[in-house]
Parts: sequence; C-alpha cells; structure tokens
Amino acid sequence: MRVVITGPTGAIGHALIEKCISNGDEVLAVCRKGSSRIASLPKDAGVTVLELSLCDYDEYISSASKPEVPFDVFYHFAWNGTTGASRNDTDLQSKNVQYALSAVKLASFFGCRTFIGAGSQAEYGRVEGSLRADTPAFPENGYGIAKLCAGQLTRILCGQLGIKHIWTRILSVYGPYDGEGSMVISSLRKMIRGEQSGFTKGEQEWDYLYSADAANAMYLIARKGIGSKIYVIGGGRTRKLRDYINVMDQKVNPAVHPVLGAVPYADKQVMYLCADISELTEDTGFVPEVDFEEGIEKTIQYVKDTNL
Repeated sequence: MRVVITGPTGAIGHALIEKCISNGDEVLAVCRKGSSRIASLPKDAGVTVLELSLCDYDEYISSASKPEVPFDVFYHFAWNGTTGASRNDTDLQSKNVQYALSAVKLASFFGCRTFIGAGSQAEYGRVEGSLRADTPAFPENGYGIAKLCAGQLTRILCGQLGIKHIWTRILSVYGPYDGEGSMVISSLRKMIRGEQSGFTKGEQEWDYLYSADAANAMYLIARKGIGSKIYVIGGGRTRKLRDYINVMDQKVNPAVHPVLGAVPYADKQVMYLCADISELTEDTGFVPEVDFEEGIEKTIQYVKDTNL
C-alpha cells in the first residue's frame, strides 16, 4: 500500500511509520515545514518526507503535479494547539477545522481511497461510563469542539469526493516520541534526573495505550475499518492514575517518591476515561498487546537515549 501521514513526528505517527515499513508499505510523511523533529523520522527507502505546513495544503494542491501512482490511505494527525491555553484559542481551533477540510482535498489530490482522521476523547467532555461511538458528545473546550466539528465536516466532504471516511477518537496514548510536555514524558524526565514531582491525588481512572498498539489499531482500521464509522481507540481497561505514576517511579528511581496530592485537580477534570473497544475489535481484530509495565520500560529507554 501507499500511505500518506500528516503530523507523523508524534508518538502514533512514528509508530505507524514503523508498522508500515515492517509491512513493505510506502509512506509519504507530510511534516510541518522546518520542523526540527523531521530528523527523528525512521530512515527507510520506502519513506519520503514532504515539508508542507497545514496552512499550505491548498496552495500545494493548486501548484503541484499529481502523483503518477495514486496513494491508497490518508491519515490526518496534524493539528495545531493541542495543549495548554491554546486548546481554547478559538481562532486557532477554527483554523484547524479548515485545515482538516484541506487535508481531505489533499487526500483526493493524492488519489487516496480512504481518509482516516484523528479525533480525541475531548469530543465527549466528561462521561461516567466507557466511551463508544454512540456516546453523546458534549465537548467542554475549543479543542474538543473543533475535533468534533472536523470529524463531521470531513465526513461530508469525503462523501462528496467519493472517499471512504473513518474518524477515530483517541484516548491517552504514551510512548517514544510523545510530546515533551505530556504527563508521562515530563514525569519520566524528572524521575531520571532525581527530581521530585508533584501530582494530583491520582484518583482518576485512566485508560493508557502504548503508541505501537495505537498505531496497530490505525493500521487495521485502514484495512478492515467500515466507512462512515467512528472508532474509539484505547486499551479498553483502566487503572488509577496514581498506580501508573507508582509504576513509573519504581521503574526509574524508587528513592525519589512522587508527591501525590500536591497539585489540585483542574477545572472540569475528567475523572473517568475508558474506551469501549468492542466494535473496533469486532471489525478489525484489534487487541492491545503491550501492557503498561512493558510499554513504560521502552518509553524510559527512549527518554534516556534522547536525553530529554
């Protein structure tokens, strides 16, 4: 297969490229122009990098030549403003919706038959039970609202362009190449340095999925996923956040104990987060393979190797 991936330098993008390489697929990695993270992408004859920022998709379509051999699948991960105050930057998030529509046009330009969008659990807001495709969505921040809107509008445009559309809603993914500001990466960095970290009480019930498992889910969705469906991507099971933190502490430096309860819960804190992956498993055969203990050991090694 020939695959296009936007935003490929994150945890899932990296793992998905590795998955594609192992299966002999060709990958066009569409990266933000001038990104320092391009250098970390896997080096393989089957991987080509196209430096193209989100805001430049439409111009590229109007000026570039279509590929002689069409691509098959288009994964859209690229998104600006995923953390902190930028999640409620209304101008930025509304532009992301337009960029997602431009990504569909880019998929059509490349001849792709399938468009897979990366949505978020933030589309749901706060929910007591496990998250399913039909769980009512009541996003509480601009990021979640924009993702929900992007999922719905890209589905309409894909229908108009004759492209199969699949939307995913991704829960908490960790692993190598995750953002430096993520809870897992930032905490591991401090633990490795022997610095004490403060956390909330850690009573949240959380569903963490290793990046290679998330990439496998994405890979299977491209091949077996049903058009117009929404798939929730997670591990399908929860542990208290403090249990994850304690595992990290024991794996890195048991002498430096994390301080639970030092940080207050955020406003509108999500206290329960779990994916119902039964439909994903039924349609694609996806089953998580890496438990947190194994995945965090690989992530610790990545942090040490990259001196984050």
